[in-house]
Amino acid sequence: MGKVASQSIQTTIFSYIGVVIGYFNVLWLYPYALEAAQLGTFRTIQDLGLLFVPFAQLGLGHGITRYFPKLKNGQSAFLSFSLLLAFIGFLIVSSMFYIFREQVIGLFSKNSPEVINYLWIVLMITFLALANSILDAYSRSYLKVAIPAFFREVLLRLLTGLWILSFLGGWINFDQLMAGLILVYGIPLVGMLVYLIWLKVLRLDFNWNSFPEGFRSSFLKFSLITFLATAASTLILKIDSIMVSSMVSLEANAIYTIAFSMALVIEMPRRAISQVVMPVIADHFSKNEISEINTLYKQVSRRQLYICLLLFIGIWANIDSIYHFIPNREIYESGKWVVLFIGVGKLFDVAFSINGEILVFSNYYRFNLIATVIMSGMIILFNYLLIPIYGIEGAAIASALVMLLFNLVKFIYLKINLKLNPFDLHSLKILGAGLLVLSLASFLPVMENPLINMGIRSILIVVLYWMIALSGFSGKEELEWIRQKIKKPGS
Repeated sequence: MGKVASQSIQTTIFSYIGVVIGYFNVLWLYPYALEAAQLGTFRTIQDLGLLFVPFAQLGLGHGITRYFPKLKNGQSAFLSFSLLLAFIGFLIVSSMFYIFREQVIGLFSKNSPEVINYLWIVLMITFLALANSILDAYSRSYLKVAIPAFFREVLLRLLTGLWILSFLGGWINFDQLMAGLILVYGIPLVGMLVYLIWLKVLRLDFNWNSFPEGFRSSFLKFSLITFLATAASTLILKIDSIMVSSMVSLEANAIYTIAFSMALVIEMPRRAISQVVMPVIADHFSKNEISEINTLYKQVSRRQLYICLLLFIGIWANIDSIYHFIPNREIYESGKWVVLFIGVGKLFDVAFSINGEILVFSNYYRFNLIATVIMSGMIILFNYLLIPIYGIEGAAIASALVMLLFNLVKFIYLKINLKLNPFDLHSLKILGAGLLVLSLASFLPVMENPLINMGIRSILIVVLYWMIALSGFSGKEELEWIRQKIKKPGS
């Protein structure tokens, strides 16, 4: 866990710098600079482009991570082979997009016709994000995750904010703002290329005969099987926003997007740890070290739950104060309950730990495919049932339900087949302590000044959390781990 911790702490730093920039962008700059319909268009086009990435990727990201340790040489040829396959995948997705273009237009023509004018940008975003994802997976295989995290979490958000500021300053119009998304997604890709060249690991090599016997067929089989699972996972994350735009309005998607972004902060530690832990899990499976995987499973669950639960409590206890600082808050504060439901769903994700990553790199990866595809169908069904009744809250409830069911199914499967379990009495104590702090926070008086109110509440919540850990009831081990990482982030 020490290796994972030292890598993840660097990634977490960049992730939270990205969060600060993202909070400024989403909670202030976007609603200040853009009308609600413009913001809905801005987000919908990006979500569509990113939705197509895993379909074009063909599962190569997980395939690279799983099969990279099997190579003693020929890593550059492996990258070239993967990039060629990704390009083929992009051509397939592009062809399907143009074949069904009229059907895509039909989805938005009634409630969000503004989106139609910018559909040409979608595939450009897909291509740039696809290439970046392949290079990211390749870098991750060398356990180089911090700088890619900087490009992904910090630079992308920084460029997006600067581009919005250009629009706000009147230097570009809205059409140019949308077209400029191509540049925004292209610069991080160039950064990744330069970084890999600097590491001296980027070289085009087409000597694919250097691979071990059966390597290519095995790699292709694994990637193609897992690609549906990866695509379905992205569908689960992105489809709610797109369906809100098509079934309600672009304004509703703008409200949903801001609320969703608040809740997304809760899972940031999980995302950082997941980037580092995947190659470690793959290595453990290659050595058949199941007990080490179970230890990692428990440690990640506890530490993620401890940190993310505190973030959830802090956000929900201060939700009204947070919305106070959002421009045109009378429009956006109707998304408050979306924050709650999505936040609870994210807590399900972090509590159930790295079950998805374990399944992907185990011999049971086919089950992950089946479960993910079924769940992607369920999220579409739940959205169709709940959005007409509850609006954006219906989309949030649908997402939370799917996150719970999805994780529960994977947990049961791993428990039965590999005897793995991330939970114990300590997990319940962390949850109990969090509920106690949340309950006590609800009785705190509301200050007239929202900034003072948020500051006092946040301090008291942290102090309560800290006191419970010091008492030894729960979180003592996790608090000590955090202290060690702050003192010695490289240890």
